[in-house]
Amino acid sequence: MDIQSLRYVVTLAEELHFGRAARQHYIAEQAFGRRVRRLEREIGVRLFDRTSRRVTLTAAGERFVARPQRVLAQVDELAEVASTEPPVGTDELRVGMLGFGLADRWPRMRELVAAQAPHLRMTYVDVDWDSQYDAVRSGAVDVSVAHDVGPAGGLVFDPVLDVGRFAVVPRHSPLAEAPRLSEDDIVGEQWIRPIGRHPGLADWAGPAGVYGSTSTLVRTPGMVPAAVATSGQLGLHGDPARWFFPHPDVRYVPLDGEHAIVSVVSREDENRPVVRAFRRAARTLASLERQAR
Repeated sequence: MDIQSLRYVVTLAEELHFGRAARQHYIAEQAFGRRVRRLEREIGVRLFDRTSRRVTLTAAGERFVARPQRVLAQVDELAEVASTEPPVGTDELRVGMLGFGLADRWPRMRELVAAQAPHLRMTYVDVDWDSQYDAVRSGAVDVSVAHDVGPAGGLVFDPVLDVGRFAVVPRHSPLAEAPRLSEDDIVGEQWIRPIGRHPGLADWAGPAGVYGSTSTLVRTPGMVPAAVATSGQLGLHGDPARWFFPHPDVRYVPLDGEHAIVSVVSREDENRPVVRAFRRAARTLASLERQAR
């Protein structure tokens, strides 16, 4: 769901009239109604009862509306804070991107950045497990959306996503049909090895981090499914990989253990308005994620 649709729902809850609510947003009544209905479909809940004479909130609608009000208050506060900062202007922000990045949270992240810097141009740069921190340190990118495998000197970490851990299993493996795997289930299995110097990467993998001399090597999360399919070994991923990196010859199975954390990484000494705007957006998004849980 996008920020503007939340604004429409809150306004309709206040006005209880599609025409008046639509006029407040300078949008045609039909288009306004479509956006409200689309949001209802997205969340699977009817928020409003409509008749030819009146609009009323459903019980579910009354419970739901309080949450967007808090969300919008935070977004408006973000824009207000940004208005006191030096203007970002039309600067470019180079964003290092590992794997699925912020996954399906990108639309909301873009809105939060645009609320502060509407003319900002973002350029995305591929990074891998080995370079996701160093690219920020060296200045190759301004910020990195990284798999947070632990701290690193000179860098600031703003956690945004906390997602479950999944084993990536060959389709014909006996493990592929398991509803869930424990760490005991995977003892003795051969695993693909992600290449990254930070010791936290192996720590996050747990038993899956015990690699053999014949382990297939991968540098990026996007290569894991193909490596699993071609090698017959097991891989490890975060939950969003199921729809970002589908592959007909692998299955994604929930795996007990430490979640995958995705953080926005920037330099401690970085103080440009464009980077501060991105950090604030990341922190606001993380706050919204916590409220949604």
